[in-house]
Amino acid sequence: MMIELDVQSGKPVYEQLMDKLKELMINEVLQEHNQLPSIRILAQELTINPNTIQKAYKQLESDGFIYTLPGKGNFVAPPKSFKNSLKEEEIRNELSKVLAEALYIGIDKHEIYRIIKEISPLAKGGIHD
Repeated sequence: MMIELDVQSGKPVYEQLMDKLKELMINEVLQEHNQLPSIRILAQELTINPNTIQKAYKQLESDGFIYTLPGKGNFVAPPKSFKNSLKEEEIRNELSKVLAEALYIGIDKHEIYRIIKEISPLAKGGIHD
């Protein structure tokens, strides 16, 4: 698994790690029930503090992206469990803001539809025509 983090970025490292892991899950590089690297091993590979990995894993579990089996490790949750209603509402609100801004600055709705069609194959079970 290839994860690159930008320590010079203004974005916290744990958030970058969460984003990378989510991207790997969405693109099915990490599939449901795949075991994630242990906190210790991933911290060594990325040369970052294990507490940073633990914070990312805890948040991913809270958001429904992964689950933990005590004594066994952390695993990718099935995609249907990603549908946390609070998270879905948060995404809808953010998407509404972005779309309103796009329309306001003059991006045509047909261009928005084109972008959605372009990204929809990336989302397993996502947008359907």
